[in-house]
Amino acid sequence: MSNYVEYHGTVAFHPGYYLKEIVDESGLTQEDFAKRLDTTPKNLSLLIRGEQNLSVDIALKLSRMLGTSVMYWLNLQNSYDALITEFKSDEELEIERKVFKSLDYRYFRDNFGLPDLPRKTDEQIKEIRNFLNVSTLKVFTKKDMAVSFRSSAKELTEANIIKANTMVQIATNKALKVDAPKFNRHKFEDAARYALTLTKDHDKFYPLLYKAFLNAGVIFIILPNLTGSKINGATKKIGDNIMLMVNDRRLNADSFWFTLFHEIGHIINGDYGISFEKETGEQEELANKYAEDSLIPEKLYKEFREKGQFDLQAIRLFADQINRDPGIVLGRLQKEEIVSYDDWRMKSLRHKYKVQTVI
Repeated sequence: MSNYVEYHGTVAFHPGYYLKEIVDESGLTQEDFAKRLDTTPKNLSLLIRGEQNLSVDIALKLSRMLGTSVMYWLNLQNSYDALITEFKSDEELEIERKVFKSLDYRYFRDNFGLPDLPRKTDEQIKEIRNFLNVSTLKVFTKKDMAVSFRSSAKELTEANIIKANTMVQIATNKALKVDAPKFNRHKFEDAARYALTLTKDHDKFYPLLYKAFLNAGVIFIILPNLTGSKINGATKKIGDNIMLMVNDRRLNADSFWFTLFHEIGHIINGDYGISFEKETGEQEELANKYAEDSLIPEKLYKEFREKGQFDLQAIRLFADQINRDPGIVLGRLQKEEIVSYDDWRMKSLRHKYKVQTVI
């Protein structure tokens, strides 16, 4: 390491640079000079080469030995450190610019009120960094930055990871602002059963569900989807509470309620993390099974299938029997390829939600 640094036409010298001149002019060996300074030759050598910062103790000893002020030596160190910090900050910003390319500033501007800053990349980066409450956007390149990435999520690109972590960070920050009682599993199971009675209440279910979950210590957050995140939902422990997040990427009744109960299943199973699309593995299978059986009781669904009637009226009647939105039944039949996704006669059963994302 050099005992001086040059950056953008500015040169800052490490205190060791000046100390070397003093040692050379003294006519002493470094060993003799070190003894007079009451330090070790190794320590002095490291300092001269710029491989060790000048301590307050050494600054004090130099001031006494050479008749200078303590601040003279400390200011030399501070000037050197300031230029090094500026250099590292610019390096960090360059990395952030690469991360920023995976994000869409309009997402933050349109959904969260960040200022419009056209073509001002560095200012946009600063706004997003402050909004997300991180020291650098680089942290979002790391798996498990915010919450566990399950083992089956192997085919993710760095852009997917950045976007997924960003969504979880937004949800986490929102959850941290909410005052909620300690998580209670039994209350949450009751709240999940209550949620099943709301599937046909298209306009008012979210505030009711939010309150029921909150009473159980679960903070329920729906976020606008950040395109390319490939995330369906996420769960995370936050102190004594649990954050449950889903996005609005798929807000047809069947996909929304399945995604929600999939995440509920993860919480019930004590398994927290991010759920990506097309994810596999035992944890996902258990959560899928929980969602399927909660939304459509297995025994009743089997009886319904055995009848072999899957027209519009039959689906409506079965949905009424189990007190579910008929779109949930339709979605299950389509997933199992019993009913075609292209069957226009079923269009009336599908409902697209417009969810209020902020309580």
